Amino acid sequence: MTRTVAETLVDALALAGVTHAFAVPGESYLPVLDALHGQSRIRLITCRHEAAAANMAEASAKLSGKIGVAMVTRGPGATHAAIGLHTAQQDSTPMLLLVGQVGTDMLGREAFQEVDYGAVFGTIAKRVILISEPARTTEHMATALSCALSGRPGPVVVVLPEDRLLHDAVAPAVAPATIAAPALAATAAQAIADRLARAERPLLLLGGPLWTEADVTAATTLAERWGLPVITSWRRKDRFDNHHHHYAGELGLGANPALVARVKAADLVLAIGARLGENVTQAYTLFGPAGEAPTLVHLHPDPDALGRVWQPALAAHCGIAEALAALAALRGSASHADWVSAARADYVAWTQPTSVSHGPNPAAIVAHLSETLPANSIFCNGAGNFAAWLHRFHHHRQLGTQLAPTSGAMGYGVPAGIAASILHPNAQVIVLAGDGDFLMSGQELATVAHEGATPLFIVLDNGQYGTIRMHQARDFPGRQSGTCLTNPDFAAFARSFGLHAETVRQTEDFSPALARCLGRAALIHVLTDPQEISPGRRLEAGQ
Repeated sequence: MTRTVAETLVDALALAGVTHAFAVPGESYLPVLDALHGQSRIRLITCRHEAAAANMAEASAKLSGKIGVAMVTRGPGATHAAIGLHTAQQDSTPMLLLVGQVGTDMLGREAFQEVDYGAVFGTIAKRVILISEPARTTEHMATALSCALSGRPGPVVVVLPEDRLLHDAVAPAVAPATIAAPALAATAAQAIADRLARAERPLLLLGGPLWTEADVTAATTLAERWGLPVITSWRRKDRFDNHHHHYAGELGLGANPALVARVKAADLVLAIGARLGENVTQAYTLFGPAGEAPTLVHLHPDPDALGRVWQPALAAHCGIAEALAALAALRGSASHADWVSAARADYVAWTQPTSVSHGPNPAAIVAHLSETLPANSIFCNGAGNFAAWLHRFHHHRQLGTQLAPTSGAMGYGVPAGIAASILHPNAQVIVLAGDGDFLMSGQELATVAHEGATPLFIVLDNGQYGTIRMHQARDFPGRQSGTCLTNPDFAAFARSFGLHAETVRQTEDFSPALARCLGRAALIHVLTDPQEISPGRRLEAGQ
């Protein structure tokens, strides 16, 4: 039987292994919503804001390794979703954003809610595809799905003119092609082995998207065989067991100064999968300003990421899994016991909880979570100073337990945690949020209630945009401007959606509150001192 364009779209998603779609419904793509009715292949999650729908889709892709799907209406709906698209780009996450569009007879007239998606999204999407010819629906969907997953994964926008969705698609949907990632050339692998054998102060830097358990195993073998301290790029801490004696920390915002010094002192940095962007490289200072990085060996699935800032001693265009498997199979070994143990000691010292002078201690709270929750607990966050406590004091022990935007997007943690709870209903999901971050997407507690999800939200409330407040204290002391917030009673807010809620005013109150919240949808409102601005740092009078 002939299928419509809308039905073929849904068929294509199902053939690609998509099991969930996150949407805010709109009249511009009603036939697609209808095609999702009464079928069991794809679960439709109705969200309360398009940014949240896009963030949920992005988070679901990180967890599943499959393409995340968001559906939004034209114009305002599409532009609301742009934040999730940008996160998918910077985090290299495979994602499809299906957006409604005016009819083809209206295009170019600045019709109601018309947007030129190619112009608007062209720099933050791998591709923007307009389905204007129904007979090419199968081709376009397969292309979009394949593009999102191949090479360096990323977001693809599929534009749906509303007057084409009920036309016959002619050809049935097909599964997207699986495009094999480039292997690591044997000559490059041998050259890396030679460098590992000669190195006295080597480091292994891990990052990138879509890791598997096999990748973690290969990375562990590589580190142990060659005596390599392991560091992870920003917000990729779950790529390696943080309890392993080779793990030495995370490079990112607020990185351990001892770790940064160690990277600069290394005579070999083997970077696999990490793009080496601004935050990982400490504002592009790790390898010197001259454009040459004689200690760097860089392996990445995107050739455009290689030699982009520095010229490495050796670079290879290859898949992350392919590189790790090839290097784990190398013959040879080396021991750098003192180098490894010193790097580990730096990490252990850095992650000892800091103290506060007044109010709940976020370091102690995060340490308690890390010590008591199961290893498969999933931790989610958006952006803000509060995240520094999570990244520094929580130890990830398993892959797939960290959902955090390398794009630095506020409002990400709440929808990410909801998506995580829906995809993994038996795992404990923790969303750590600041007060400013939480209210960027707090309306999605309605989605929690509607979908029966069970994340636990922990809101660190200091009544301000903490990161900007800290920067003001540094650059314009005594001149606070625009960073003071008036907040609701977050516990009462959560109860209004049917969640259990607790309020914590002292550190010792957190543990019993946590025990009452685990295993159900809940929120803990932690009232922190606004002067306790970051781990180990308190704002002084006059700042």
